[in-house]
Amino acid sequence: MSAITRHCPQTATFGRIMLCVDSAENWANAATLFAEIAGADTQVRIVGLLENARAAIPHAPLAIFNLSAAHAQLRRTVGTNATSVQACLKASGITADTQIADLFEDGGDAAHALTRAAHAWHADLLVLGARHHLSVLRWTERAPRDAPSLAHCSLLVLPEQPPRNPITRPRRLLCAVDGSPASLDALRAGARLAATGAYVKAVYVLDLAAGLTDGVARDQLREAFVEEGRDALAKAQKAFAQSWGAQGSTFDAALIRTEEEGDDIAHTLVREATRWNADAIVMGTHGQRGVARWMLGTVSGRVTELTNVPLLLSRRQAHGRDADTGS
Repeated sequence: MSAITRHCPQTATFGRIMLCVDSAENWANAATLFAEIAGADTQVRIVGLLENARAAIPHAPLAIFNLSAAHAQLRRTVGTNATSVQACLKASGITADTQIADLFEDGGDAAHALTRAAHAWHADLLVLGARHHLSVLRWTERAPRDAPSLAHCSLLVLPEQPPRNPITRPRRLLCAVDGSPASLDALRAGARLAATGAYVKAVYVLDLAAGLTDGVARDQLREAFVEEGRDALAKAQKAFAQSWGAQGSTFDAALIRTEEEGDDIAHTLVREATRWNADAIVMGTHGQRGVARWMLGTVSGRVTELTNVPLLLSRRQAHGRDADTGS
C-alpha cells in the first residue's frame, strides 16, 4: 500500500530539544542534525554530562590517580565540547544555552541526571549518543510508572559509530508499528522528523520464532499474527495520511518476518533497515496490545544496541498534546 501527498515546506519537529554531550571528541554530527531539525521557534539546550572521573577512567592506577585533577580535566573537555556545539548551532542561526550535569558533585547516574534535566526544562526530545542510551533507556522505560511526567520526553539515539557523512533529516524512514496508540504516535513523530519528500515505510514484524506450537494451533496463531499485522498497517496508513508530516512524503507498509529459529524481532528490524537502506528507525516504546508486547522496552533497547543509524524512541503523547489528528 502506498500514498503520495503534495509538497509542503519543512518546519520544526519538536518545540524544546535537549542535546547531551560528554567528553567524547566528535559531536559534529549532532550539531548538523540540530541545524536540520530546529526551527526559528525551537528552544535548544545543550547539557554537558560530566561523569565521575573514576567511572570514566576505570583502569587508572589507584596509587597515582588524582581524582580532582581528572575531574577538572573532564570538566574542561565537556565544557569545550558544549561550547563547540553551541558555536556550530549559532553559525546556523540557532541559539542554544548550556548546562552542566556534574555526576561527581551532584551524585546519581547518567540516566537520572539527564531525565531530571529534561523534566525540569520540559524537553520534548532528548538527543544522546549510544554511550548513555542503555542506562537512560532503562530509566525512561520505568518513567510512566515511577514518574508519569517524564513519559513525554522522546529519545533520539545517535549511533555509537558515527557515519561517514553528517547525519541529517532522514529521507528513508523505517517505522515499526504494532497497531497500538504508542506506535501510531511514533509514526507521526517520525514523519515530522523526516525530510520533505521522504519515503516512510511502516513495518509489522511477524515473530515466527516466538515458540509457536506445532500443528493446527501453530497455523491458527500465525494467521492471527498476520491478521493483526494487516490491521496494524492499515491503522498506520490512516494515521500517516492524517498527520502533518505526510505532506510531500511517500508512504509504504509491509509485513516482515523473523526466521523460525534463532532469530528475534530486534535483529529482524535492523536487518530490514539495512536491506532497505533506511536513514533512521522509529519505534514507540510502550505498545501494550496483546501479541504486540514486543514493542516494550526489551526490544527497543536491543534495537538501540544493534542499529548503525539514528533511532527515535517516541513516547506516547498525552491527550491534546499532539497537534496531529487521527489515531
